[in-house]
Amino acid sequence: MTKRTFPLLLVASLLASALWAANDPFVGEWKLIPSKSKLTDVMKVASVAGNKYAFDFGGGPETIAADGTDQPAGFSTTLSVTIEAPDSWKVVRKKDGHVLLTGIWHLSKDGNTLMDDYTEFAPNGSSTNVKYVYKRTAGTSGFAGTWESTSETVNSVFVIKVQPYEGDGLSFIDSSEGVTKSVKFDGKDYPNVGANVPAGLVSSARRVDQHTLEVTDKFNGKVADTQEIQLSSDGKTLTMTVHTAGRTEPNILVFERQ
Repeated sequence: MTKRTFPLLLVASLLASALWAANDPFVGEWKLIPSKSKLTDVMKVASVAGNKYAFDFGGGPETIAADGTDQPAGFSTTLSVTIEAPDSWKVVRKKDGHVLLTGIWHLSKDGNTLMDDYTEFAPNGSSTNVKYVYKRTAGTSGFAGTWESTSETVNSVFVIKVQPYEGDGLSFIDSSEGVTKSVKFDGKDYPNVGANVPAGLVSSARRVDQHTLEVTDKFNGKVADTQEIQLSSDGKTLTMTVHTAGRTEPNILVFERQ
């Protein structure tokens, strides 16, 4: 091989990678279909002392006083819990003063059902609302206990954009969460970016086959979830099955191509 031939082969290789990325079947805009999606959730509330409680929403316990004030919590956020009535609490999470989410909790008269009017807020001001209904699986009274969701209704629609990333990779842009996840399919960890992304959140990816991707999210080196992203044979539907660490039932999100 001459020195003149090598640059030509390099250019050809780069063009081939760019062409593959542009023609990647996952590239496009994908809109959530709420009626075909299924969300599950588990949360734990433990009474510590007085008005202090330990809340575990899947990322480990966060202990704060339920006095309505913003207090340091996980993922570089603050958490506040306001006891509005014995059967009604308001939960608010913020990052840098910006409200990330609110949860309006209502307890049934028998204390065995918890209803959560849950809303997430994106940096652009848009919101996503879910009505969660939980059943008590541990604990005897009040909000303290273990709660598993039994019925979830997604009341908002959001769009995920998938774009080429550095030739042979992909970027998943979720404006509703304020997160951009850019990965190559080499098994290496790539940092997530965005206004709501905590330091230490990374993702790795691999191609299972032409229509299936597997993405693993880690936080501070620990696996947070694994996502199987599957494209339908006609390329019009994207199904994301999210297995969250410590939970038995996955979240299933179904999108249609725009």
